[in-house]
Amino acid sequence: MKVVVGLSGGVDSAVAAYLLKRSGFQVIAVFMQNWNDTTGTLHGNCSWEDDLDIAKMVAKKLDIPFEFVDLSQEYRKRVVDYMFTEYEKGRTPNPDVMCNREIKFDAFVKVAEQLGADKVATGHYCRTVSFINEGKTIFRLLQGVDANKDQSYFLCQLSQEQLEKSLFPVGGLQKSEVRRIASEQNLPNADRKDSQGICFVGKVDLPVFLQQKLAAKKGDVVEIMSDFYDRCPQYADDDLQNLAKPVKYSPNDGKKIGTHSGAHFFTVGQRKGINIGGHVEPLFVIATDIETNTLYVGEGRQHNGLFRRALFINRDEIHWVRRDLALAEGETLDCNVRIRYRQPLQKALISMTSDGMYITFKEPQRSITAGQFAAWYLDDELAGSGVISV
Repeated sequence: MKVVVGLSGGVDSAVAAYLLKRSGFQVIAVFMQNWNDTTGTLHGNCSWEDDLDIAKMVAKKLDIPFEFVDLSQEYRKRVVDYMFTEYEKGRTPNPDVMCNREIKFDAFVKVAEQLGADKVATGHYCRTVSFINEGKTIFRLLQGVDANKDQSYFLCQLSQEQLEKSLFPVGGLQKSEVRRIASEQNLPNADRKDSQGICFVGKVDLPVFLQQKLAAKKGDVVEIMSDFYDRCPQYADDDLQNLAKPVKYSPNDGKKIGTHSGAHFFTVGQRKGINIGGHVEPLFVIATDIETNTLYVGEGRQHNGLFRRALFINRDEIHWVRRDLALAEGETLDCNVRIRYRQPLQKALISMTSDGMYITFKEPQRSITAGQFAAWYLDDELAGSGVISV
């Protein structure tokens, strides 16, 4: 079987390529160039040229063919433009999830097919298994064995068709084992640090990066005191619509304590960039109002405005990895949910309505943010995901 490995320059994809070759696959290494604009990127990170050089060295060491493909136009159109559009709406996107859905397991798969490959492989820490149901093969997306490195969340938008084409050779290993294999095989990136930041872009100064298309605009920072919530109504557990609604603030609910350069540059739960002193505990963003360009903040990590019991996902933004498990209107499902990468799984109840899906958590959740992805799990299987609407 011929397999194309997305060789990124990192140790995980390098070991994935080695394991596949050792198992007898015909392996082709392909390096994707997806971004070369340095606007807003922070110095000290490896450029894509460095990644390319190391990927070439790995392919040479493993004695496998090496190809280069430029997907930067697709990446800008399908990932970066999506980022700008979401931030402009006052939502917080997840470009890594979209990069996997649109680039690594779509545009890249098409490149692999042109090379005659049967499958694509990456260095993601997750696993797939399959079973037959009524004559049809169904693929399950499982968490990686290494709980600290599990990346299933980033693949939460993949389809059955994409999983059928995919291999994850390191998903059953601990990170320490991957490092050990790389060292034993004298791979040139055995000790290289893992990449951080936006997929293919790296670590960025987000306001500077976003100002490529979104203009800075001065607005007010309004602090909401904790006693504000003593006046807020309390809702029953079955009042899903109200439980899922974020509090709508007005400037009269608090006091102006400073200014900012654009509400669309901030997200709920953010601490960095507020730059206002005079408080015992740090300030955190609890809400943004794009229409009035107002930033609402609260003091302390446990501020009431940071927590909510429920969220809502519009019907057209619900995605079932396991389509055979999709809920019908009126059905519910007990499961575990995470709303950001590396968040411990949280016990929750999914309720399907005519408008969409409500997720009610056993415990209030910090920083539920519109535009982010909620992913739900059954044991260690990621069954589906959706974009948080409110």
